[in-house]
Amino acid sequence: MEAHRCSHAIISSITHYKLKIMNIGDKFPDLLGHDAEGKEVRLSDYPGKRFIIYFYPKDNTPGCTAEACNFRDNLSTFEKMGYQVIGVSKDSEDSHRKFSDKYSLNFPIVADTDLTLIKAAGVWALKKMAGREYMGVVRTTFVTDCNGVVTDKVEKVKTKTASEQLFELLDDRFDINPA
Repeated sequence: MEAHRCSHAIISSITHYKLKIMNIGDKFPDLLGHDAEGKEVRLSDYPGKRFIIYFYPKDNTPGCTAEACNFRDNLSTFEKMGYQVIGVSKDSEDSHRKFSDKYSLNFPIVADTDLTLIKAAGVWALKKMAGREYMGVVRTTFVTDCNGVVTDKVEKVKTKTASEQLFELLDDRFDINPA
């Protein structure tokens, strides 16, 4: 009977995180964490910038690599639109450094090893794969204004075309090719 109560508490906790995903109007904290070099990543380090903050499960996996490389390849367009791209996963600074170097990533990746930001964003949840259940990061992308307030979110991210999904979402708001 005691094990059942413990299991129920875990499931309740999992559901809690899933239900608390950040929504439009919620605000990210200024301090997001530390990057691959151990440097603090703060929204205030990018005055006047809006943000694309994307959460992904794990460095050097096929989907996460495709997504990171897609953001890398489209970073200049996001910059012209006034956005700073920031990736977040629970991997270590060392893992991020190797991942970033291997794929020449040109934007910061936050190492959220204690899950502070991941849980605050509500993207830590029960996942199922190959008949196995485990806790993990749910791939999600948030778009914010200059103050870190969420303006949009993408919960069904297409890893190979993550940037294109955002360009479609943001298309009517920005003219990246002024006449």
